[in-house]
Amino acid sequence: MDTPFSKLGLCDALAYGVQEKGYTQPTAIQAQSIPLILAGRDVIGSAQTGTGKTAAFALPIIQKLGGHGKLRCLVLEPTRELALQVEEAFQTYAKFTDLQITIIYGGVGYGKQLEDLKRGMDIIAATPGRLLDHLEQRNCSLADIDILVLDEVDRMLDMGFLPDVKRIVQHTPKSRQTLFFTATIPPEIAELAGWALNNPEKVEIGRQRAPAETVSHGFYQVVASQKFDLFELLLKQTDFKSVIVFTRTRMGADRIAQRLKRSGHTAAVMHSDRSQRERVEALQGFKSGEFEMLIATDIAARGLDIAGVSHVVNYDVPENAEDYVHRVGRTGRAQSTGDAFTLVTEDDVRNARSIERYMGVGVERKKIEGFEYIYSALFDENAQPAAPKKTSRLHRGVRR
Repeated sequence: MDTPFSKLGLCDALAYGVQEKGYTQPTAIQAQSIPLILAGRDVIGSAQTGTGKTAAFALPIIQKLGGHGKLRCLVLEPTRELALQVEEAFQTYAKFTDLQITIIYGGVGYGKQLEDLKRGMDIIAATPGRLLDHLEQRNCSLADIDILVLDEVDRMLDMGFLPDVKRIVQHTPKSRQTLFFTATIPPEIAELAGWALNNPEKVEIGRQRAPAETVSHGFYQVVASQKFDLFELLLKQTDFKSVIVFTRTRMGADRIAQRLKRSGHTAAVMHSDRSQRERVEALQGFKSGEFEMLIATDIAARGLDIAGVSHVVNYDVPENAEDYVHRVGRTGRAQSTGDAFTLVTEDDVRNARSIERYMGVGVERKKIEGFEYIYSALFDENAQPAAPKKTSRLHRGVRR
């Protein structure tokens, strides 16, 4: 019996496995990418976050590889968290195969990675730095790579990894299939795509400058001295399941987590000063429900797939409007609904308006009844959004 996924060309075992995981219909990027990848085409894919991008390349790759053999697939990711997430997805989807999958990243010892490489892997998810270390030490070879996935390439550019990525690509055969996923394509990335891909098909889904339509937004204006008090009241008046709170700095994340814990909340912290073990424990604890909140810097803003995040709070307004879209994309994923609350002080007005211009939509300024606001000219000058409103879910009130 045909399923929506088997109609894309996936074998019955994979199609039914996906349905068992709860996916009844392929997302747009899956529907367009899977047949192209199965046909052996190079692909440039871009889609809003939370649209099932990992499954769009993992499922056809597993089918193409079939069974255990040589190292034939490499997936490059900019961060350890994303590499872990991709490896976990491959392990889930390849559950009923004998494919061997491992992860290569820095910040941990070489022991298990060397053991896995010696044992023989079919698929590696890796970050550039540690993979180059292994290549230079001749711990592995990419000579038999059939499929190369460059994921979150714009983030790799931001982090200065493009020279490393080029060096790695040069270790792979020219006859490989290359899959390229990025949110934006600035000139440097367009140049890399032209060099690394062969006559690629483009798959572009949705408006790249906007979060998912399932997310409701609100800007909560407040003077800086009352910021945490308003944040606490907002939490009290909100029926939330799990919350990611974004801060601009690592110290800010630590400070907020400590204050939340004193108020009786369970909160984990995630930023670059935390060890890899602490970051993994924070992410796993948040996913499992052990912690109701994850307090994080922008290290958690891109790509991380955490099911069931009901709310994102921008405790600090991001300086880059694109970062707002990525942060907010942690909620409202896979067609579920979510809310994004942003605390806006006098110093944040310019950045808040920049976010509205970037998205092309105004965000409602909201007040909480019963809160004793200290007066600020902020409330007069910014009573209305800067950009014209569009009909969407952007203007729901706080859940009570």
